[in-house]
Order: sequence, then C-alpha cells, then structure tokens
Amino acid sequence: MARDRSPIAKQSRRESYALAPKVHKIMAKKTGIPGQHADMRVRGGSLYLTQLREKQKVRRTYGLLEKQFAKLMKEATRAEGLAGENLLEYLERRADNVVYRAGFALTRRQARQLVSHGHFLLNGKRVDIPSIRLKPGDVLEVRPKSMKSEYFKNLANVVGAAGVQPLSWLKADAKKMKIEITGLPKREEAEAGINEQLIVEYYSR
Repeated sequence: MARDRSPIAKQSRRESYALAPKVHKIMAKKTGIPGQHADMRVRGGSLYLTQLREKQKVRRTYGLLEKQFAKLMKEATRAEGLAGENLLEYLERRADNVVYRAGFALTRRQARQLVSHGHFLLNGKRVDIPSIRLKPGDVLEVRPKSMKSEYFKNLANVVGAAGVQPLSWLKADAKKMKIEITGLPKREEAEAGINEQLIVEYYSR
C-alpha cells in the first residue's frame, strides 16, 4: 500500500501548518521551511503558489498521495453541491480519519495503521482499507481478537490523551470500542484553518 513516509515534522514545516498535534512543539523551536537552501526559495507572491500550498497542506493533513487526492477532487467536483465542501466531507468520512476523530488514535498516521492492520470490523465484517468511506448507519468496532492487545486494553487512556472534541456526525464509545456514524460531517467540523476554495481553484486551472 503506497503512502508518504516522509517525516511529519518536516512536512509540517514545509506547509507552515501542524499536520499532527505532536508537531506544535517542534515547530515552535524550528521555524521556517526545511532544507539547506530554504532561505533562498521564493515564498508567497503568486496566486498559484498559494493554491498549491493549500492543496499540499490538506493532502498531507489527511495523508493522501497526489493521485488519490486528485481523484477525490474530481469526484467532489462531479457531485451535487460545492466541490470544496464535498471534498472535505469525503476526507472526513474516510475510515482512518473516523478512527482518529473518535480518539481511538493520536494521529491520522496511527489510525491508518490500525485500520490497515485489520483491527476493525465495519458492520460486522473485517476491514483493512483506510480510505473506505463510511456513511450514516455504519458501525466501526474493534475486532474481538484485537481487544486483547495492550493498545486496546488502554484505549480509554488513548481517548483521554487525544482530547476528543464531540462531533455531531459520529458517536464513539471507548468502553465498547465502537464508533457509530450518525450523520454527515458539517463544514465547520472539518480540520481548522482550511481554505477549500483555493484547492478548487488549483484544480480548475
């Protein structure tokens, strides 16, 4: 399964945006974009560069490769409604993001690994595809076999450390190790600091 394995801290510094909670401390100490000749690079200025950086920021936040992201954007454009909001909704409904949003993982990378290793059941069937899109009525729960692992035995502590914010479209129960999708994500519940219109404009060129 293809994925971007480059350091999340380096990616965050490149986008000037914390792509994971743990990166805030690192970015406070190391400012500016990474690289030996970073100071010589041209920053800002063009609209294209602004659009590109926003696209890269969102793509890396949710952990998608360029081909995956472009395909999702194309689908969002064809669907009814605003393309940018459709895109964010699709990203939020990914299985790995749902696991992260529920607090069952501290980062999206960790959530992706938990799903890809087959630790969850989707509506009673084993699932190992992080990109699968959940819909209202779906139930994601930890496999009985996986419940015996040390990680899931301490799931309540993980959820506490994650500092989960309640969301209108999902209901998580750490004791039962179950996540229920009760609706669709609202625009304001997506990751903060995103300007999806810039992404739409980037792909409309």
